[in-house]
Amino acid sequence: MKELPLRRLGPLTGGLVFALAAWALHTTLAEYRYQDMVAYLDALPRANLLAACALTALGYFAVTGYDWLALRYVHKRLSPARVLFASFVSYAFSNTIGLSVLASGSVRLRLYSAWGLSTVDIAKVVAFSAVTLWLGILACGGGALLLEPLDLPELLHLPLRDGRVLGALLLLVPLAYLGLGALRREPLRLGAWELPVPRARLAAAQLAIGAADWALAAAVLYALLPSAETFGFAHFLAAFVVAQVVALVSHVPGGLGVFESVVIALLGGELAAADLLGGLLAFRAVYYLAPLALATALLGLHESAALRARLAFVPRLLGPALPLLAPSVLALMTLACGAVLLLSVASPAEADRLAWLRHWIPLPLLELSHFLGSVVGMGLLLLAQGLQRRLDAAWWLSCGLLGAGIAASLLKGVDYEEAALLGVMLAVLLACRRHFYRRASLLAERFTLPWLAAIAVVGLAALWLGLFAYREVDYSSALWWQFSFGEGGEAPRFLRATVGAAAVVLVFAGARLLRPAVPTLALPDLDALARVQPLIDACPHGYAHLARVRDKALLLGEAGFLMYGVHGRSWVAMGDPIGTAEERRELAWRFRERVEEHAGWTVFYQVSPANLDLYLELGLTLLKIGEEARVPLAEFSLEGRARKTLRNTVARAEREGARFRVLAPAEVLGQMAALEAVSETWLASKATREKRFSLGRFDAAYLAGGPVAVVEREGEIVAFANLWCGGGREELSVDLMRQGPGAPAGSMDYLFAQLMLWGRSQGYRWFNLGMAPLAGLHNRSLAPLWNRFGSLVFGRGERFYNFRGVRQYKEKFSPMWEPRYLALPGGLPLPRILANVAALIAGGLPGVIQK
Repeated sequence: MKELPLRRLGPLTGGLVFALAAWALHTTLAEYRYQDMVAYLDALPRANLLAACALTALGYFAVTGYDWLALRYVHKRLSPARVLFASFVSYAFSNTIGLSVLASGSVRLRLYSAWGLSTVDIAKVVAFSAVTLWLGILACGGGALLLEPLDLPELLHLPLRDGRVLGALLLLVPLAYLGLGALRREPLRLGAWELPVPRARLAAAQLAIGAADWALAAAVLYALLPSAETFGFAHFLAAFVVAQVVALVSHVPGGLGVFESVVIALLGGELAAADLLGGLLAFRAVYYLAPLALATALLGLHESAALRARLAFVPRLLGPALPLLAPSVLALMTLACGAVLLLSVASPAEADRLAWLRHWIPLPLLELSHFLGSVVGMGLLLLAQGLQRRLDAAWWLSCGLLGAGIAASLLKGVDYEEAALLGVMLAVLLACRRHFYRRASLLAERFTLPWLAAIAVVGLAALWLGLFAYREVDYSSALWWQFSFGEGGEAPRFLRATVGAAAVVLVFAGARLLRPAVPTLALPDLDALARVQPLIDACPHGYAHLARVRDKALLLGEAGFLMYGVHGRSWVAMGDPIGTAEERRELAWRFRERVEEHAGWTVFYQVSPANLDLYLELGLTLLKIGEEARVPLAEFSLEGRARKTLRNTVARAEREGARFRVLAPAEVLGQMAALEAVSETWLASKATREKRFSLGRFDAAYLAGGPVAVVEREGEIVAFANLWCGGGREELSVDLMRQGPGAPAGSMDYLFAQLMLWGRSQGYRWFNLGMAPLAGLHNRSLAPLWNRFGSLVFGRGERFYNFRGVRQYKEKFSPMWEPRYLALPGGLPLPRILANVAALIAGGLPGVIQK
């Protein structure tokens, strides 16, 4: 039996907890009617609603303190506007979709990295904020339980029934944290990590901010439950905190269903369950959905050209983050719009509005619009992930469905509030057209488990709401064929709409099952190589010729390709994708999705600065791995004082009989035996073996595919280097460099100098000397950990590799240095990925430690 991957346990556990919570909620509300809940919302005083909105604003302002304190902890300074924006966006995400550390952490990584913080600093900010959150909930809950102990029901399965004892235990953790800050000065050590202990004043500020955050959140719900005033805020706060803790540990997105079930279980004996559910629904809208809507509105404002000049600070503040955040935010809001449509279809329409519609539209149009609403709602759920992945087809279909949804909302029950929400979403999508550029098939997109769980949760919630609203209906086969404007037509419309939504899912699933199978990993054959040869010849960069080695798989596009290898879970692309800017972007996304299908790690090795935005867009972290030396050939010569040493080396080699020439591809096969003899002698003298992946190997077919520069002495080849000729004569480079025992001293210097002169005469702009690994990394106290480690190895790692010597050798040709990067997932997999990349280049782990 195949072992279940650990990464899937979280979503599956969350789904199970959600199902149990939904069952508990259903049984708790067995004696109540849907109409009771609607009546409560209609009777809610406007003053209470306004108070809840004001408290929500205060609460989101309070969470700014999380990041403010965290930045003090890591000794970084940012403007208040940036801190406020980062806090608001990250918590709007994490509050709604759950998994607070991952959700808010990913948003912070994208924002703070653009504002100059290192990955280590951002990890500390996320960890510090998570600690603040839990300190606040423990302090707030512990104090409330001590003041107003709850009688915890058996439903929660807690080992303690006495609320006062539980409150005291909860307070022990914050008190211990304060004591640690007051007494300990040395940092905490977790393996190679060192975490400074916050001082007592900072720890106290954490407690205060965290407690204020949770108290304000509870106050929002308290304002939406006017009858809760009968038993006081402290009693209510204790119940709220217990419910939030259970929701947090459940890993259900936003604690949906779990939080509601626990609140009803704890307070159901003092307030009517229907009233509680009505207040909880209002709480979800005010505290969760409204902040998300505000984030979407900010995106729309930024994209509006008319307001851009008037609100000049908005582009400055949001500009770096918008291309990264926009698709995720819009995908989440599209999912929410689909959920609104499905829940609206499942709930009864207002009688007054239906009576008004009766005079204006025929019954068939009402029935059609109701059915269409369910189809559109389910379609939006299925398209949301396509928006997150920037598919243009998902954008077009979403715009069309939102337009149809607006019409359906107005015709099925004059739901102008719902139509307005869909209209705002449509306007924002239209303004953000430029973010959706990928021309990929929707059916080829793999749905991740979290997205499938989110779609299932929304669909089941809509189904439950419909069954709850029409629980008193006597279901029979005749119900399917009942059509009327009155109450007797509501339940049949719900049943038919449910079938429509289910049909959309079945058609979509069937189309995906019938799509072609995902191709298996295979090395290119001669036909594939013939297809990419024109692309190799046209590419201005020499590394494209590595495709001719045929030791890497190829991902082919319409006018480009990407080459990659696999070691362990690391799928490593060699260099940037090759093709136009649009083609590179599409190939990178396709590669990212193919890796995800195999539960791997996406890695791009030795990429250039020109495409860094692409890898950030893919959600990858960037590590500088060295600098590439490029010599401008128009300025290269052997004349002048600076070239005296190199000029003498060339002259000495020629006095010793060295002669330079370039073999055309047609001549190479005739000299293959001589070239092989030089190569084998060189490998034996160095006690080394062929490297792979980022370099070629001695292979007759590979060498014969391009020109080879040779150094001859007395008619025999004593040194050689095969050439990579970039398209448009942009760049000339070498791959294999070998010399035999008969080569005169300085043969490689002689070969390089002559090659540069030859390249200049042929019209090439640059000569690429290759990369100097770990060059250009700085060992400064505030530099990222990777830079400090790389700088240390560069200066003191001669035992393993002559890093400094490689840089100094290339420096004699006066090159221009350009950084090269490794794009990869950050976090815990980083060491394993680095080991996999090294093993891939060395031909296995033994090659990493051997020559």
